[in-house]
Amino acid sequence: MPPAVATRARRARQIAEVLLRHGLGYLVSIFGLERFVPLHRGLLGHPRRPEPYAAPEHLRMALEELGAAWIKLGQFLATRADLLPPSYQRELARLQDAAAPVPGAQIQAVIEAELGRPVSELFARFEPEPLAAASIGQAHAATLPDGTEVVVKVRRPGVVEQVEQDLELLLTLAHTASRHWELAETYDIVGIVQEFALTLRAELDYLREGRNAERFAHNFAGNPAVHIPRVFWEYTTSRVLTLERIRGIKIDNLTALDTAGFDRTELAGRVARILMQMVFEDGFFHADPHPGNFFVESDGTIGLIDFGMVGVVDGPTQDRLAQLLLALAQQDPDRLVDAFLELGVARRYVDRLALREDLRHFVLAYYDRPLRELRLEPLLKEALAIVRRHHLHLPTNLVLLAKTIMMAEGLAARLAPDFQVATLLPGYVRRLLLHRYLPLRWIRRLSWTGLEAAEFGLELPRQLRRLLHALEQGNLQLGMRPEGFEPLIARLERLTNRLVLGMITAAFIVGLAVLMTAFRLPGIEHLIGPLFGLGFLLTALLAAYLIWVILRSGRI
Repeated sequence: MPPAVATRARRARQIAEVLLRHGLGYLVSIFGLERFVPLHRGLLGHPRRPEPYAAPEHLRMALEELGAAWIKLGQFLATRADLLPPSYQRELARLQDAAAPVPGAQIQAVIEAELGRPVSELFARFEPEPLAAASIGQAHAATLPDGTEVVVKVRRPGVVEQVEQDLELLLTLAHTASRHWELAETYDIVGIVQEFALTLRAELDYLREGRNAERFAHNFAGNPAVHIPRVFWEYTTSRVLTLERIRGIKIDNLTALDTAGFDRTELAGRVARILMQMVFEDGFFHADPHPGNFFVESDGTIGLIDFGMVGVVDGPTQDRLAQLLLALAQQDPDRLVDAFLELGVARRYVDRLALREDLRHFVLAYYDRPLRELRLEPLLKEALAIVRRHHLHLPTNLVLLAKTIMMAEGLAARLAPDFQVATLLPGYVRRLLLHRYLPLRWIRRLSWTGLEAAEFGLELPRQLRRLLHALEQGNLQLGMRPEGFEPLIARLERLTNRLVLGMITAAFIVGLAVLMTAFRLPGIEHLIGPLFGLGFLLTALLAAYLIWVILRSGRI
């Protein structure tokens, strides 16, 4: 077996064993990993406690045990309210992306290999103990030769190879699940894994994070209330990122903020406006706005850090969001359904009447509430629950957008419980709608539409000629694929295997009974008892295994 294949097989077996250890055997079956653990070893290896773990807790523990890529997958899924019920979201949100720090000598070796000079020449001071250590990299405080204080982020040695191996394996498992599990295809699990892989690979590239920081700095160049750290490109590569150090009070340290004399309501409004500008004006937003990434500097300026995860709302998506908001404002359920589906959420047949009814109730529940009483988190969670209930698929950037708005509201509420982010929305929504309906913009769009129509008209005769020629030659083929049979076939295979195993067990029992009564050879009577005992033991083990497999499957 080639080394790469052997390594993949070992990793697949490890994944299967971890899932089984946490009572997630159904995932082993869905992902086609049974062949790697034929005897289902290691079932009871997780930490014990008096009260049993819930299924979401087991999933979180399994992901933590599997390492960096799987922790990131759990954090990614925690944002997907369109895919997972709230209990799983809450538990996966607890995933800690922390890891034991890499020794300082290894980190310095990476820096020297990347930047081509000894650390002692690159920095006037370099702290070997990290400020923070995560599964992908760790951050160290340092001082440049000119006295500038910086933070140096260094990617962990070997993490890319491990992540790439796991991403490749994840994609294989997703394809397998899509063939055997109808919901996996309904929710486009392959597409979700591909989106996750793009997101994670972007986080691994510190050059991209540096460019993200510079883009935020450009967007807020005229806003003195925001401080985006400067990137030092001469000290930056894909594995090393050197940023200006932000100093201040963490925004969730309320005692320190009060002691310093800051107005927390004013700070809440400032943070909310920063994030609203990112979402509704710039279309480029910080997708991980938790309190640890916001600092309040001595003059009240808000400093931001960690630009590895960002979201983008492009022009067409902003247009569709504007249509959705307009339909909401007009309480038009039919237009609301159209705008909702145009966001790209429909992958297959959608029951428009049921969706229309759900959206109508949604509008009625929230429409007449004063903005000062409106909380965005339950509103957005209900919208995402509708998406999940109708088996729709929300593009990742829209999920990140909803998550960012909810986190902004939570952050503002922590600073000032009486502050409502919803009161800021009308101004941003109004500007978004005005931008969409600017006459100059419509003229530009109509000109492009005219060019596309002309191009289509020129291409149409050629396309029709090809179609008719293929029809005349008998080469026209229609591809059809029956859906829904794969899970049934897989279930029948499992049922057949268990039936055969049960028949074998019954045959052993009957055979042993017959032998006990009929097998009477002179001279070996004393062996009959031990032989029967051995046979009975083997039969009992086989029967116990059969019962265990049936109980584990959840189908008796």
